[in-house]
Amino acid sequence: MLSQLRPSLILFAFFMLLTGIAYPLAMTGVAQALFPGKANGSLVTDNGTVRGSELIGQSFMSDRYFWPRISAAGNGYDAAASSGANLGSTSKKLLDRIAADAERVKAANGASTLPPDAVTASASGLDPDISPDYALLQVARVAKARNLAEDQVRTLVENQVRNPLLGIFGEPRVNVLALNRALDAMTPG
Repeated sequence: MLSQLRPSLILFAFFMLLTGIAYPLAMTGVAQALFPGKANGSLVTDNGTVRGSELIGQSFMSDRYFWPRISAAGNGYDAAASSGANLGSTSKKLLDRIAADAERVKAANGASTLPPDAVTASASGLDPDISPDYALLQVARVAKARNLAEDQVRTLVENQVRNPLLGIFGEPRVNVLALNRALDAMTPG
């Protein structure tokens, strides 16, 4: 029996070392060599201080900033609790949350209608992007809070729009962190 068990244990140890240690280390090394920024989380830094990641949304709720999508991840953009709300379309809790958020966003931005991403969470709850429509809806509020001309803020939003990959994959989007960083760099005019 030991003669049959020995080859199995040797193969198990070999493949455990190969797939559990050697392969992950090799892939980590390749990623660090070829794409160090992406391999380290696409971190955004200002003067050596990490401000966030291009890939994970953040909670900006001041009138001075563009607001992101609603987050269903824990206590607002908690990457450790990434998931959707898991509420069905007929859930009273979901409908009440959407109605309350819609009223809050409409009142803050003086809007009568809203784009869907203004009141819906993404599947992960960590989406860093909003639609250009939602960003443009917020222009008047942000311009007023920062004492900037609306046209200046609108131009900033339009310059931050990222088009679909190859023109066909995805939707036009605006990264909220990048937009708010560009906003912080503006001066009142």
